[in-house]
Amino acid sequence: MPMKYLYDPPEIIKKLFNLFQWNTINNKVLITFDDGPIPQATPKILSFLNQNKINALFFLVGNNIKKNPGLCNEIISEGHVIGNHTFNHIRLTRLKEEEIWSEISEVNYLLKEKYDYDIKYFRPPHGRFNKTVVNQINKANLKPVMWSLLTRDYKNDLNLVKFGVSKYLRSNSVIVLHDSLKSENIIIDSLKFILEKVYEYNFQLGEASECLR
Repeated sequence: MPMKYLYDPPEIIKKLFNLFQWNTINNKVLITFDDGPIPQATPKILSFLNQNKINALFFLVGNNIKKNPGLCNEIISEGHVIGNHTFNHIRLTRLKEEEIWSEISEVNYLLKEKYDYDIKYFRPPHGRFNKTVVNQINKANLKPVMWSLLTRDYKNDLNLVKFGVSKYLRSNSVIVLHDSLKSENIIIDSLKFILEKVYEYNFQLGEASECLR
């Protein structure tokens, strides 16, 4: 896939890549986080989610799980869902088939071995994929999840987040935020603004098990 859509892609793209899920199936908003866990951001994200009774989907990076095993365990114990975001957060379209498989399968193995956790969902780093990547996702028996609202919180500019959310939030949005150093300074304010708009538009928040196929 040569392009990365910030907001809901055209229907033709969804039909061409219908293996990937771009929106929720139940008209509820799903909040997802990429790139964690890290000690600078994950704890405050979890605290906010807990205070507001929100269940989110965390697409974790294997290397970060190994560095912060306690945070991974906390995500699970607080009822959130973990997805696979590869082991090293490398753009998969630049790798050979066996390297792609290693990036995907090592995360699944780590979660099963250390946490007795079976991963169901996958998101490719930077939203980039091709036929070879799709074949390896299928081989791993994972459900690929993209998005319909990329907040651009990684730019560390709350105004960008507010612009995207105000204009493109829909009742069936899959929202991407980042559990990373790039967004740690604005992540809570971003979440507060999203929650404010969800209630203002009379939308509902959902969780992965009901929102995704």
